[in-house]
Amino acid sequence: MLFHLMDQLNRAYNIPGFGAFEYITTRSAVAAVFALMISLLIGKRLIEWLGNMQLRETIREDIGLDSHLSKASTPTMGGLILILAMAVPSLLWMDLTNVYTWMIVMVVVVLGMVGFVDDYIKVVKRNKSGLAGRFKVAGQVTVGMALGAVLYWWPDFKEFNTLTTVPFLKNVTIDYAVFGAEWSWLVYIPLVILVITAVSNAANLTDGLDGLATGTSAIAGVILGIFAYVSGRVDFSGFLDILYLPGAGELTIFAASMIGACIGFLWYNTHPASVFMGDTGSLALGGGLGALAIMIHKELLLPVICGVFFVETLSVILQTSWFTYTRRKYGEGRRIFLMAPLHHHFEKQGIPESKIVVRFWIVAIMLGIISLLTLKLR
Repeated sequence: MLFHLMDQLNRAYNIPGFGAFEYITTRSAVAAVFALMISLLIGKRLIEWLGNMQLRETIREDIGLDSHLSKASTPTMGGLILILAMAVPSLLWMDLTNVYTWMIVMVVVVLGMVGFVDDYIKVVKRNKSGLAGRFKVAGQVTVGMALGAVLYWWPDFKEFNTLTTVPFLKNVTIDYAVFGAEWSWLVYIPLVILVITAVSNAANLTDGLDGLATGTSAIAGVILGIFAYVSGRVDFSGFLDILYLPGAGELTIFAASMIGACIGFLWYNTHPASVFMGDTGSLALGGGLGALAIMIHKELLLPVICGVFFVETLSVILQTSWFTYTRRKYGEGRRIFLMAPLHHHFEKQGIPESKIVVRFWIVAIMLGIISLLTLKLR
């Protein structure tokens, strides 16, 4: 909104400095600052309100982690801060005539609301099971279906809607139109649903230690923001030999908003956390990252960009599968890890929570650098 206002004022009155807001880099920087300030300023008051309303985390006593019992009084549903800090700057500084703007904001807000309902049932209704799994998945599937349908049938995307680049391989693309162009939506839309559901759930699983999901999401946001910027520029995309996606550069502004929101939230979410994001925040963050990757056709790189999320989810799948298999075969369930997700395994080993989180951040940074290297190592 502010972008369009400043653009109109600059065109009408040629106000010095307003022309700078035509550039995505300028608007990205301003959006990041706006998101940071919203997280810091509104966040403090919202945390106080959550505490006054007794919207506090419930910790299961049977999980075997005594260090987590002290977190029972910490306010939760802080993901509302993240949603505001991502959505508001995006709507203020992104081009509102660009379909990417509305789709990325839709994904974050709707998945955030799905998570909010889950948190509300857990905290207010005192039902630790939360929102029934089928309803949560239904929300994720609906969002993925809506996003996939727009990206597939929107006229501006017709030339490249089913194409994606293959990491580390030069001049190699995959076309999801395996059944022919007429039926390619039967592959593409389910793929979008899978990515949105998988990444949002992976972020949810990762959100088990103070600052873990927030920090890794910020790092992934930096990487996806860079990819969005170069993909939206005909000169950079041509030089790097990647798909040129007209208008995708606007997603850089959303990525900057996500980074600012996460950094501001970390002010309150680092150990010992003053607030938890809950499913409200984790589903919104994961959905936003998944949607970003889909929109810039880098979904095949997600296991690297969001490698921490991927490994955390894999640890749960392996643990559950092995336990089920050994219980059927030997009559007694056996475990690969001391506890899953993986961050709890390291806690069980006696490693301090803050050290685990920082080490996971370091791994996320390394994976981010590897992801960026795919721009040239192809």
